[in-house]
Amino acid sequence: MTDYFQPEDDTPQAAIAAIGEDLALFDDWMDRYEFIIELGRKLPPYPAAWQDEAHRVQGCQSQVWLAAQEADGKLYFTGASDAAIVSGLVALVLRVYSGRTRAEILATSAQFLRDLGLIGALSTNRGNGVAAMVERIQEMARAA
Repeated sequence: MTDYFQPEDDTPQAAIAAIGEDLALFDDWMDRYEFIIELGRKLPPYPAAWQDEAHRVQGCQSQVWLAAQEADGKLYFTGASDAAIVSGLVALVLRVYSGRTRAEILATSAQFLRDLGLIGALSTNRGNGVAAMVERIQEMARAA
């Protein structure tokens, strides 16, 4: 059984606030990038068999794969990327959305990525890619 990302925070809003606090510990974006890359290294292992088109997130410059499993009325996600910084962005997104109800996922827009300064600090392609990850997660939440 694959390890799905377990939430550290009680709500998506608490996760977003905690990520903001974590990022604020660093004075510049180079240090923040290192922190984000380190988050990606801590992701649960992602099965090689799931690195396929069915799990691939369209719209990402790098290869990104996401999978979901429902348990106890909540969706749990796992993900991976072939790029270190993008793996870290996957970890940030999963911290916000994994282990949440469908309603919580759908009520949490990708705006937090802008509010935290992530979209502005990333290249346009990476920014579009992380937004595509959130859209894919919300599509999975909408699916019955």
